[in-house]
Amino acid sequence: MELLRGKNVVVGITGGISAYKSCELVRSLVRDGAEVRCAMTKNAERFITPLTLQTLSGNKVASNLFDLTSESEIGHIKIADEADVVVVAPASASFIGKIASGIADSLLATVILATKAPVIICPAMNSNMYSNSIVQENMEKLRHHGFTIVEPGEGDLACGWTGRGRLAETDVIALEVQKAVTPQDYAGENILVSAGATREHIDPVRFISNPSTGKMGYSIARAGWLRGARATLVSAHSSLPDPHGVEVVRVTDCDDMYERIHERFEGSGIVIKSAAVSDYSPCEKSEQKIKKSKKELSIPLKKTRDILKSLGEDKKDRILVGFAAETENLVNNSKKKLDEKNLDLIVANDVTAPQAGFGEDTNIAWLVDRERIEELPLMSKFELANKILDRIKEIENG
Repeated sequence: MELLRGKNVVVGITGGISAYKSCELVRSLVRDGAEVRCAMTKNAERFITPLTLQTLSGNKVASNLFDLTSESEIGHIKIADEADVVVVAPASASFIGKIASGIADSLLATVILATKAPVIICPAMNSNMYSNSIVQENMEKLRHHGFTIVEPGEGDLACGWTGRGRLAETDVIALEVQKAVTPQDYAGENILVSAGATREHIDPVRFISNPSTGKMGYSIARAGWLRGARATLVSAHSSLPDPHGVEVVRVTDCDDMYERIHERFEGSGIVIKSAAVSDYSPCEKSEQKIKKSKKELSIPLKKTRDILKSLGEDKKDRILVGFAAETENLVNNSKKKLDEKNLDLIVANDVTAPQAGFGEDTNIAWLVDRERIEELPLMSKFELANKILDRIKEIENG
């Protein structure tokens, strides 16, 4: 799903050693479908050549403040007017100070002051410079004026210091660019999502679980954040990295997930339970590894707590969404679950269908609510996540 398809993204580069990382950012944005125009300060040209960025973006690089694109157009104004979003990566301390003071002594600074598009600032500098109170005040001033600041990372810096000041990772910056051009129809909403496979331990090295990877739930949390929501993800086992911008709470078993979900339930207007929770758990967990023997081994099981049903009993005015991973009678089983657990929406899929089971990047799903049943074609889980959010908006709006 190319969120930047047809969008005009201006990538600004200022003077700093991390300017070389702007190459990968430009490549990433182009792959996502964006039309990228690069604008450099003169100091940036000391670290990376305009030819490199022109080759990667496919567009002429702008750096001359008084360059005319035609007899009737002033270059920096044309760039500012056409931009859907402006991202400066890296942004030096000097550049941040100038923008915060309204100083437009370069083409890039003029573009930022002239544009009506969202502006994203990605600082990169020595850790002592970054922590300097003047720099912090300048960034806070920019936040106050509606700029987005992408905080730098921590690690080894080119100057020899170790600390905060490294340019944020390319994928994080790209996500912020995507968010800037995504309609914020979930702004002000609190979304609680569960994901991953619970593990019910038999002994310290063995457990009952399932093949869920958490991809669906993680996609929902990311889509919600991109659309402006405050997203919290309660995740059982998953090897996926924490989604940027999302609060992640890691859990192990059903009881742990039950507690963490209920702790955050009160403050959430929308709850989406996509985790694959074990239906049964060992009656007793052995404190030591069970040794192999010639005898057969029987393990008594007990039912786990039904998290979704418990939420439905105290749903009030919240939107509650469940998932149904079925192998037969998909729609009928989903309608029954919808009623029994007092849900607003069920997302059902046949886990035996090709490209729609556990661990796949794609899914084929049915959206089942109290008004209608919609069969969706094969699509990426991120696309499905947005379809789910679209349907939730329809339910909210009646």
